[in-house]
Amino acid sequence: MATDIKDTAHTVEAAAVMKLLPARPRLLALGEPTHGEDTLLDVRNELFRQLVEQEGYRTIAIESDCMMGLVVDEYVTSGTGTLDEVMERGFSHGFGASAANRELVRWIRAYNDGRPASEWLRFAGFDGPLEITGAASPRQALTALHGYLSAQVEADLLPCTAETLDRLLGADDPWTNPAAMMDPDRSVGQSAEARELRLLADDLVALLDAQTPHLITATSRDDWYRARLYGRTAIGLLRYHFWMADTSPSRMTRLVGLRDQMMADNLLALAERGPALVHAHNGHLQRDKSTMWMGDMPVEWWSAGALVNAHLGEGYAFLATALGTIRHQGVDTPPPDTVEGLLYALPDDRYVIDAPRLATALGDTPPAPRVSPWFGYSPLDPAHLADSDGIVFVKDVPQS
Repeated sequence: MATDIKDTAHTVEAAAVMKLLPARPRLLALGEPTHGEDTLLDVRNELFRQLVEQEGYRTIAIESDCMMGLVVDEYVTSGTGTLDEVMERGFSHGFGASAANRELVRWIRAYNDGRPASEWLRFAGFDGPLEITGAASPRQALTALHGYLSAQVEADLLPCTAETLDRLLGADDPWTNPAAMMDPDRSVGQSAEARELRLLADDLVALLDAQTPHLITATSRDDWYRARLYGRTAIGLLRYHFWMADTSPSRMTRLVGLRDQMMADNLLALAERGPALVHAHNGHLQRDKSTMWMGDMPVEWWSAGALVNAHLGEGYAFLATALGTIRHQGVDTPPPDTVEGLLYALPDDRYVIDAPRLATALGDTPPAPRVSPWFGYSPLDPAHLADSDGIVFVKDVPQS
């Protein structure tokens, strides 16, 4: 068996990845089994550089707030702001503190400097403006969409004025109240004002769609594309807030599913612009159903990767990342009868593995699932090995 496993392992580089795939995918998704480890992000950065230089990739999208990501994209394309400001304001989930993310942004800016716009690399966040503790107010997305449209179309086509939006939105604090995540009664998502805002958001997006031929010439395709992001985000946030106010047993299932649906919508929009490398947790990018436990209740939903895969087929490819140790988090050498243990026995530190071939080599009895002693790390599910196109394996992850 060891010979077979060794035969499935290749150096981690763009050319080896492409050989695993039937064609160049529009979205190449690279998962990670844990957040916050710069070693894994360094692997991502190097792969992105090679995809840019060898395969014509032009965009990188990461699991960060899509609205904040516009700040990073503005910086890497036009130099707006400073690198320090962009790292502070352009990332959610604390990802701006990462040295590897900082190096990624610095490299993209340097690459773009002096090149024509047609050759620029782009940066995107593809998560909604959501944190574990709650969701943003829809104010930024709704008012930006309204502002874009009001500058370009006749006033009587708009479903409302900016003043009406402002009145219905009210203060941001009730929208962002962290208590609403655990207590539906604290959410404003099903108030009369929120229900009216959902209808207005729908009308604004319909107007944006209806005026597309005019808008892409009167502004630019880029500005129109950004307005579509505002529209998706406004509708997604209002939908998310609505279900935060729900009291039914399926509330959490809906909320985690809605988050991945927002991610998928953003990824499908990115796919229209050309090939992109996508980076997020394995659980958001896998093709099979995602599961987690909320107390003693299992929650199941279709991940963003599963949704995008259903739309794009061979236009979507997924590489799961697996790792051997994260000793500073108590994750020690993997047991030899797990997938991670079998890969850990290989001589080198990093590989890209042909996952379907590995699944065949392992035969009908999949290896034992690895159990993590630390909640922040999710081992591979050996039963779903063949559902990924490849596995990027990193032997040891030292403290960042």
